[in-house]
Amino acid sequence: MTGESDIRAMLRLLAGAAMISFAPVFVRVVDVPPTTSAFYRTLLGGLILASLVRLRGERLWGGPAALWPLLAAGAFFALDLWAWHQSILFVGPGLATLLANFQVFFMALAGAFLLREPARPVLWVAIPLALLGLGLIVGVDPAALGPEDRLGIVYGLLTAFAYAGYLLSLRRARVAGSAATVAGDLTLASLLSAAWLWLIALLEDASLAVPTAADWGLLAGYALVAQVLGWILITGSLSRVKASTVGLLLLLQPTLAFVWDVLLFARPFGLSETTGAALSLAAIYLGSRPARRPQPGR
Repeated sequence: MTGESDIRAMLRLLAGAAMISFAPVFVRVVDVPPTTSAFYRTLLGGLILASLVRLRGERLWGGPAALWPLLAAGAFFALDLWAWHQSILFVGPGLATLLANFQVFFMALAGAFLLREPARPVLWVAIPLALLGLGLIVGVDPAALGPEDRLGIVYGLLTAFAYAGYLLSLRRARVAGSAATVAGDLTLASLLSAAWLWLIALLEDASLAVPTAADWGLLAGYALVAQVLGWILITGSLSRVKASTVGLLLLLQPTLAFVWDVLLFARPFGLSETTGAALSLAAIYLGSRPARRPQPGR
């Protein structure tokens, strides 16, 4: 039976998913290119986390065993953000978001074959149901996809792979570097991601200039909400929640992102989108319910 501490870990993970669901809101309202916003999200987030670690007198990292997982986490997260933006260029934000959340399958496979975690049969019902709901939300029309969209699909699946790699690397860092805090691990992963995104911006010839003080404020808020608060909640839960369940619970993020789009930007919606949101939430609930302990004598 899932222990009470494991249930709390799942609740923290859901809260973290809710926090990072605001990321598209910040990206939409700040007046800088996507790679630039991603760079400042990770850089400012890393600096905020470093300040938090220093103020608390905590260790920044847990020793050499955690080094490689954190290096991998930094590279995976930079690849995740970059590939997602490329996918958006080719197939639009709806399908790009759906493809990125195929991370749930990568996480389930990693849990079963790499981490040897027994997967409950209900997950193999909940995962496709959640993705079906997400597909109804974003309104994907396969008939409208042309030959050039195939590259966007490849970028979208690369996003999903990188996202899963980021989660698994952070999970490994938490296990290997037990002397470090969650904030310490995230500090190094965030700053390493910023370094990779800075290099990508140079290769793309993307400007890192921020035009106004208001945009600086939005970028700081973006970093605080999506990179610091959200990922502290998520990362602190990774070692206590099965990888397959992590992937499923994080589907709350795109579902809530749709809700914020409706509430804040007056996105039109109808029966299809409403049904999709309900299916996704039902699937997340179904997959996150604790297993029942067998009754004595049965």
